[in-house]
Amino acid sequence: MKVLYLSYDGMTDPLGQSQVIPYLIGLTQHGHTFHLISCDKPERYTQRKDFIEQWLSKYSVTWHSLPYTKKPPVLSTLKDIRAMKHLAVSLHKQYHFDLVHCRSYISALVGLHLKKKYGVKFLFDMRGLWADERVDGGLWNLSNPLYKMIYSFFKKKERQFLHHADYTISLTENAKQEILSWNGMHSVPIQVIPCCADIEHFNAENISEQNKTQLQQKLNIQPNHTVIGYLGSLGTWYMLDEMLAWFKVFLEYEKNAVFLFVTPDSPEPVYEKAKNLNIETDKIIVQEAKREQVPLYLSLMHASLFFIKPTYSKKGTSPTKQGELMGMNIPIVCNTGIGDVDSIVQKTNSGVLVQEFSQTGYKNSIEKLLSMLNKPNTHIRTGAQEVYSLEKGIRLYQEVYDKISQKNT
Repeated sequence: MKVLYLSYDGMTDPLGQSQVIPYLIGLTQHGHTFHLISCDKPERYTQRKDFIEQWLSKYSVTWHSLPYTKKPPVLSTLKDIRAMKHLAVSLHKQYHFDLVHCRSYISALVGLHLKKKYGVKFLFDMRGLWADERVDGGLWNLSNPLYKMIYSFFKKKERQFLHHADYTISLTENAKQEILSWNGMHSVPIQVIPCCADIEHFNAENISEQNKTQLQQKLNIQPNHTVIGYLGSLGTWYMLDEMLAWFKVFLEYEKNAVFLFVTPDSPEPVYEKAKNLNIETDKIIVQEAKREQVPLYLSLMHASLFFIKPTYSKKGTSPTKQGELMGMNIPIVCNTGIGDVDSIVQKTNSGVLVQEFSQTGYKNSIEKLLSMLNKPNTHIRTGAQEVYSLEKGIRLYQEVYDKISQKNT
């Protein structure tokens, strides 16, 4: 099929490089051709443009980047939507796409337009309960009439997307069952595809001992250190205070522990919050790494920690980091109530669930983790291959594409 793929997330962002491009490349092997529209932050676009273009040049993926605008709020998003819609219509008139594949709600506004006006088949790749995430994350305060209006608009649109889509992709079984319970939505066709990982990229066997030793020396990590790791941004959803509080308790068990943050975010808040908890500065390491460097950094970790705010909208969350960490055979410590995380951790025996954010909850999880660390954990990677492999994700997308192509317009 000729596919127009729309993403409000930029391809020069880490998310685009892990959660969009690898899937599209895999789907080109099934004979599909893609025109990809993304909205890229100008600074990241300047830094990574050549890398992305070179990467995509080997495949049937033509990339069209639009500038992402941040200010003023709301108006800038309307401007970006208008630009994406204009380019999408222009490209469709030229290439006559069979399918518009829309990543999340902003892009789906454009996809729904193409479906209604031009009859293009429409795949709603919802990525989670986005409008509710904006509220739960404090980005849309419903006491503000403007944000209440925007929230109502997108909740109405959400139902339209689900109703008009030829197929919908949910990241979690939890969110799928939630949607199917809504009035009038019991027969919506939904396929669950979690945030998959390139398990070959995230493979500890690819890491040379020499490179690992050099990085340890650079970061001043000693052979007797127990390394607790964190991977990814530290934005709206991640509970930094609670993660540091957990680590402080961990230091009572393992005095030689260090907490390695691999994040693009500023290190200052991490150091400041650690200081407030009387955690010594030399116990905290904050580093940024490009995607190609991340597996090397992960290879230093004995376990990885992430706490996510357990709100209603998190039913639809599939943490990208989970499959990546599991691919590297790294045990996970995380809280309960997030998407399908609980069931996957339990099914694959890949880590420890923290039942409550308290000294007792932390100690219980730490004692279970220390027991895990005393055993071989090669089964964790096997679990990653079963649940999160990129190949499985591509196969599931291909099955959805086949079902859509067989439907009557």
